[in-house]
Amino acid sequence: MHKNNIGLWQHSHSFGQEQKRSGEKRTLIVVALTLVMMIWEIAAGWSYGSMALLADGLHMGSHATALGIAVFAYAYARKNANSTHFSFGTGKVNALGGFTGAVLLAGFALFMAAESVERFIHPVTISFNAAIFVAIVGLAVNGLSAWILGHDHDHGHSHSPPSSHDHDHNRRAAYFHVLADALTSLLAIFALLAGKYAGWNWMDPAMGILGAVLVTRWAWGLLRDTSAVLLDRQNAILERAIRDTIEIDDEIASDLHVWSIGPGLYAVIVAVVTHHPQPSSHYREKISTAHSSVAHVTVEVQACSSQHDRAHAS
Repeated sequence: MHKNNIGLWQHSHSFGQEQKRSGEKRTLIVVALTLVMMIWEIAAGWSYGSMALLADGLHMGSHATALGIAVFAYAYARKNANSTHFSFGTGKVNALGGFTGAVLLAGFALFMAAESVERFIHPVTISFNAAIFVAIVGLAVNGLSAWILGHDHDHGHSHSPPSSHDHDHNRRAAYFHVLADALTSLLAIFALLAGKYAGWNWMDPAMGILGAVLVTRWAWGLLRDTSAVLLDRQNAILERAIRDTIEIDDEIASDLHVWSIGPGLYAVIVAVVTHHPQPSSHYREKISTAHSSVAHVTVEVQACSSQHDRAHAS
């Protein structure tokens, strides 16, 4: 065969990562909103002598940095989608961005818990009226940001937030960041109102600890899902489904590997043992047709010469 004809048996490994994802534009808008609110809260904190507002402004600054990482991950994955340096494209950059965001979320939760304990020991004076006003505006901005990230413009205008089944880990990490911001603003409003009208100043650090626990739960779930992608964890459900597709009559999948190579995309390597071998394209087409999420399939076909060999292969 002439080398010029080899292209007929080759295909791109970008798997659509060169296309701009909807989450990229949304995250960029949220970064801008977060930066504006961060500057206002820090300025208000200094002006009103409120450490609570100053801390919340710095907290939003850390989230703006995390969201910036998410935007970078989107752009990097798109720019390098066709690079030959990546065996299966840049799909995992999305998971890496989500993992980094989750680590920052966990760090923020630890900081929040430590600061809350410190305020139990050394209470700070809060300018309640100014703090409540800025916290309400912050809650509104974070609510708008969460709506921007969670509102699905591409699939029937659904208003459901990114779930654990959402394959865009970058978008999910960004969504959890603004949700954590909204949660801290909401808890701050509740605590400030309780402190102003009931004199319960201890509510401020108590709400901080509660918020840290909830944020830790979000971070753990995101770390679990993204690390599974980064470490090529076997997808047991899809593996079973592929076995059911392949193992009909005489065929046995003696060796099967299924792993994620991008948001909602999987690669498969399978060795098929049978007494009546078909071309590898036959099995590849069966898998691709039955499972739309499988973007790359490699098949090895081995002829089984006896019942003993077949039993041994199984």
